[in-house]
Amino acid sequence: MKKVFLLGMACLVMSSSFAQERPKKPNVVLILTDDLGWQDVKCYDIDEPSPFETPNIDRLAKEGVLFWQAYSPATTCSPSRGAILSGQHPVRLERTSVRGGHPPLPFNHRSTLISPWMRGALDASKVTIAESLKSNGYKTGHSGKWHVGIAVTDYPEPKDQGYDFSKHGFGPHKRMTDRTKGFATTDPSDPFTLDEDGFPFDDITQDGIDFMNQNKKDPFFLYYCSRLVHTPIQTRSEALLRKYYEKLGLEYPKKNDMWDKAGQKNAYYAAMVEMIDHYTGQLITYLEETEDPRWPGHMLIENTYVIFTSDNGGMEQHTKEIITDNYPLDKGKINAKEGGVRVPLIITGPNIAANTESNVMVNGVDFYPTILSWTNTPKDANQIFDGADLSTLLDKDPTDAKLVLDPETGKPRNTMMWHFPNSAMQSTLRIGDFKLVRDYTATEKKTDLALYQLYENGSKRVDIEESQNLAEKMPKKTEEMNRLLTERLQKLNARYPYLNPTSKSALPNKSKIPTVVEHGIDGKNVWLKYQNNGAKVVKAELIYTTNGGVRGEIWFPVSMNLRNDNVSVALPKGTTHYVFNLIDENNYLIGYPDGGYQKTTKVFATKAIAIK
Repeated sequence: MKKVFLLGMACLVMSSSFAQERPKKPNVVLILTDDLGWQDVKCYDIDEPSPFETPNIDRLAKEGVLFWQAYSPATTCSPSRGAILSGQHPVRLERTSVRGGHPPLPFNHRSTLISPWMRGALDASKVTIAESLKSNGYKTGHSGKWHVGIAVTDYPEPKDQGYDFSKHGFGPHKRMTDRTKGFATTDPSDPFTLDEDGFPFDDITQDGIDFMNQNKKDPFFLYYCSRLVHTPIQTRSEALLRKYYEKLGLEYPKKNDMWDKAGQKNAYYAAMVEMIDHYTGQLITYLEETEDPRWPGHMLIENTYVIFTSDNGGMEQHTKEIITDNYPLDKGKINAKEGGVRVPLIITGPNIAANTESNVMVNGVDFYPTILSWTNTPKDANQIFDGADLSTLLDKDPTDAKLVLDPETGKPRNTMMWHFPNSAMQSTLRIGDFKLVRDYTATEKKTDLALYQLYENGSKRVDIEESQNLAEKMPKKTEEMNRLLTERLQKLNARYPYLNPTSKSALPNKSKIPTVVEHGIDGKNVWLKYQNNGAKVVKAELIYTTNGGVRGEIWFPVSMNLRNDNVSVALPKGTTHYVFNLIDENNYLIGYPDGGYQKTTKVFATKAIAIK
């Protein structure tokens, strides 16, 4: 009845406003899912059939362009989100992983490598998509997950970076005490009351719809950030859970609630995938069934660009539980191989061809410049984009890779780079059909290189599994791609992993690391003296904080002057705690005082040097 009423209203006004032109400022809805893998969406399903059902996302793909070779900016959520919001590479943002803002430390004393320093939050000086669009008369809204800092309340928050509306909902993803019971009901007083289709109420989706409804008289930008399908792996819909138990041929309930069977066999996760599909459908349905006040006789969807994607590849396993399988892609979230960075991407909108599939290589960092073109919004005078404008590609021919131009050279882009000096300790570079994977190691060799040919002529599948290492067969190509990777990283002032002097492993040149003799403060300067034991100190930094000892404390580096066997620097104003970092010629990092384990930020203030 609702659809009939809305269509009837459209017919009444169409005769009097048929000639009215499309509003020049289109709406934009960016749907960013969390940890949704390339093989989790049915329309991407290749090789072994997936049990997951995503009818709404599949329908969206029929309305626009589905990209087979779309990538996230990073292997984890926080750096990807920052890159999407700013249009800049995570390396340029100095945010390459999730937890930053602390001195570089090993995960534990046994680790052979130390992750470098990175920012704890997106730099507030970065101009976001929302800030640009707001300057062009757009209403800007954020719904759901933010996570460009350490905690939800970290500065900058959405309203500090251009959003008129922002709500950090959790929806049915709020952690359940016991995922085997306490499911949602149809009782209206239930905060997760089931809708007519049997899906739990999701405040993230409702907040997004409310924002659009309240601002439809103006051009709007909605940044919708679902918390699905991130851990915890659970569903509040028992009917949906039972459905996948039956589909997977399992007896309900499972005696052992731990899911340890390989493949896409987790009924809880399957339910979560269908939930994010349902909520995506609710957003699209609102756009399809709501008349555009700026364009009487037409629905909002007719003048709205929709981008649907994920912040990184699928999380295949968490603790001992198998969640999903990205096969034929190798690995998953937290790894720079294809399973960690290749993501679903569907784009629809005015003048974008329907039912089109593309093998053009694109990235989430491309969204910002593309949205500026769609909305005719000028970029900030000093703004740097690492992403490419996809608007010409989408307007003319979504299958022609030559239409995607590198923002630096102005030539067709055929390269893409990732840097993850955290956890997996990798950097990767794709050039055309080939991909180089550099694994940082703690040996004399320094790095381990692998070369894979993913495609032939950009589309014919060769080895997307990254199972055939061609490095020994093609040493010159491997060497040249490694050189180009280093060149790109150096242009962005990338930081690299260090060797850990506290590791129990027999590492090379460990006996030559310098030792600290003494340190102190001389007026406004802090200094440290060390003994050279055979390895020259090539760099020194003071890592300091102005809010030591509090939750979410943030640390920053400042270079120190090197002279003989001494280092010194003026103490930054407001410093409460600091540590010294020395890096020797063999890439060992000597932290003083030794901070210990990389688990929380509060540990550093207790072991760092405090200003009295």
